[in-house]
Amino acid sequence: MEIFDIVDENGMPTGQTVERKEAHRNGIWHRTSHVWIVRRHEGKVQILLQKRCDTKDSYPGCYDISSAGHIPAGVDFVESALRELKEELGLEVQAEDLIECGTRRILLDEEFYGEPFHDRQFSKVFLLWLDKEESEFSVQKEEIDSVRWMDFSECKRAVAENAIPNCIDMEELLMLEPHL
Repeated sequence: MEIFDIVDENGMPTGQTVERKEAHRNGIWHRTSHVWIVRRHEGKVQILLQKRCDTKDSYPGCYDISSAGHIPAGVDFVESALRELKEELGLEVQAEDLIECGTRRILLDEEFYGEPFHDRQFSKVFLLWLDKEESEFSVQKEEIDSVRWMDFSECKRAVAENAIPNCIDMEELLMLEPHL
């Protein structure tokens, strides 16, 4: 069972906690870390996308952030980001490798598998420069179907035109641009 800190409008823990399913069922604010992995390849900036497993409770089979995850109660953004990179992609990096790009408040109301899904996230967005081939990532098969590199400009176009199944927010891609 995953337990999250309930946070206020500034993303600060309130001292109360909530179980993951309840947070999404009732739209309770919690925290997440998002890490976008980028590299320079053949003169272009590329971004690593993960394809979510078809069994995910939200956005199954969609392309998503390189690595992202909910923050367990009592844990901070960076510690959670580093843990998710290791669990999801088999990467061991240092805190100083992460470039903080900003924070986002995410407010989504959807339905998956016939159940309401109310997401209220306070997220810190990070960038990580890392040049590895897709086959060098050790993906967590319970979470991720695959990873793929995409030219950053092509990714922005694909998201804007909904040309690939995705759950990527353009606002977040634009947050990365000053750091590329």
